[in-house]
Amino acid sequence: MRLMTPQARHAVVRAGALACIALTANSAVNLRVARRPAARASQVRERVSILIPARNEAHRITPTLKSVLAQEGLDDLQVIVLDDGSTDGTADVIRHAIGTDPRVKILDGDDNPPPQGWLGKPWACHRLSQEATGSVLVFIDADVVLHPHAVASAVHMLRRDRLQLLSPYPRQIAQTPAERITQPLVTWSWLSTLPLLLAERSGIPQLSAAIGQFLVVDAVAYRASGGHTAVAGEIIEDAGVVRALKRNGFRGMPALGGQIAACRMYDGASEVYHGYTKSLWAVFGNTPSALGGMALMSFIYVVPPILGLTAKDRSTKVWGAVGYGAGVAGRVMTSRASGERTWPDALTQPLSAGTFAVLTGASLLRKRRGALHWKGRTLP
Repeated sequence: MRLMTPQARHAVVRAGALACIALTANSAVNLRVARRPAARASQVRERVSILIPARNEAHRITPTLKSVLAQEGLDDLQVIVLDDGSTDGTADVIRHAIGTDPRVKILDGDDNPPPQGWLGKPWACHRLSQEATGSVLVFIDADVVLHPHAVASAVHMLRRDRLQLLSPYPRQIAQTPAERITQPLVTWSWLSTLPLLLAERSGIPQLSAAIGQFLVVDAVAYRASGGHTAVAGEIIEDAGVVRALKRNGFRGMPALGGQIAACRMYDGASEVYHGYTKSLWAVFGNTPSALGGMALMSFIYVVPPILGLTAKDRSTKVWGAVGYGAGVAGRVMTSRASGERTWPDALTQPLSAGTFAVLTGASLLRKRRGALHWKGRTLP
């Protein structure tokens, strides 16, 4: 950076700040049009199947199951839980939590590797879908806690808006420093980068966002699009399911679900590191795109405040401050909309963006070295 002329430094800072302003403006537009399932009663008459894959989740699945069994507004509820070869007593915890509730079916899976061409999560979801008889399938992760009206509200919105898939993003619970730096980016990422109106009106598969923590899908459309068979080998299987639906002429959209669901995705720095590095390599599609994404994120959110802070001329300092302020503003808007912690966490946006870039780089290295694994399984 010392080799840069003052003019070049100013140009870089100004360009990065303007890009940051543009993404924050996109967030503001998206927040005006994004769907928000309400935490209020909506009566659903059709059969709804809630499907929960669980592998080594003994320490946290009980609140999830209790929240599922407490769902209101569903006339015909089916719950299927797959114990996916757990080695920590998850099956016993599941049985204790559900008791004798006749609405629940437990599938006992073995600890064998998934079939050739399948990854663990898609294979688990596929097995669950094969047992489901509902006209709506609701996939939720074993660390998601639902509001009593969450599923009914989401299904009501799915049908009202004539969608075939709705993915409400839960409020991300972040407690440790590592979580507070990374987890706010889960919802922020699609709000800042996805042109939501264009995504809905165009139906372009690439303009998609979804989160496997909470996925509500019409059963007929899901099966017509191949279900999880269409994403058998994809580590980012949730977005893949939406793209498969769109390729077959169906409609799927994300939503702000902080009012109806919450999730503590990772617990501490170790889980954050291993959880993100197992999959970030796949977010951008290929290595050149991932490297470009790392560079672009740093250019927009990290470089302007750093160069602005160290610059000698006032104009560059001002643009650096503007870029930093725009990044913080985007975080503030997102956190308020999702119900997540706002202050002082939003002030760490450059650190969050830089950490994301570093985790992406680490993910690429682990992938290249064949060192990817998750929950006791090696990933290809």
